[in-house]
Amino acid sequence: MIAIDTHTHSLASGHAYSSLEEMARACHGKGIPGFVLTDHSPGMPGGAHLYHFYNLKVLPRTIHGCHVFHGAEANIVSSDGEIDMDEEVLSCLDLVIASFHIPTFPPRGREEHTSALLGAMKNPHVKVIGHPDDERYPFDVPAVVRAAGETKTLLEMNNTSLSPWGFRVNARENCTALLKECRKQGVMITIGSDAHFSSRVGDSEFCEDLLKELDFPAELIANSTVERFLEVTGLKL
Repeated sequence: MIAIDTHTHSLASGHAYSSLEEMARACHGKGIPGFVLTDHSPGMPGGAHLYHFYNLKVLPRTIHGCHVFHGAEANIVSSDGEIDMDEEVLSCLDLVIASFHIPTFPPRGREEHTSALLGAMKNPHVKVIGHPDDERYPFDVPAVVRAAGETKTLLEMNNTSLSPWGFRVNARENCTALLKECRKQGVMITIGSDAHFSSRVGDSEFCEDLLKELDFPAELIANSTVERFLEVTGLKL
């Protein structure tokens, strides 16, 4: 189902285990046209240095037959939705995910989580809200989905969250509620593998199972085709 994997991590993230070349080979081997390299931003313990993101421009766009988009998974760090990357570096990137992580934003409460997500989506560089499925970070689902539609921010279905080794709490139940609200409001999602090892790049089987169960419309999945992904994001191959 994934044409472009919008959430992947390389060795630069500090707790992932594959090189960029290994990831590209694996992606191409699965017949997937491309992926977004979204290494963790500096606020995450062990995360990539800012120079990593500035220097992505030296990479060829196609590596081992796979197109590589330049991105980052930034940390939401305040209840206003501030993220730990500034305008200068964000402007160098194709796609930015904003996510809650316990080391950078310990759980606080439904109202603050909602405020943080609404604030993050107002940042024009933030194109995806990462893994909004963890029971430790409850939020006002209708309000967040509405804001995602208004700001054209994609809400992520995270394959790792839904996997047997996923550590986020009640992810399937929370994804189900989010998908139902997205369908109701006509708001788009993206599917991300959240791969931390090359063999996981492009994986979407656990997301696919849930999407089929809910009969979720393909036209609301931003990365189900290359053409739709490019149209939704405004990016080019």
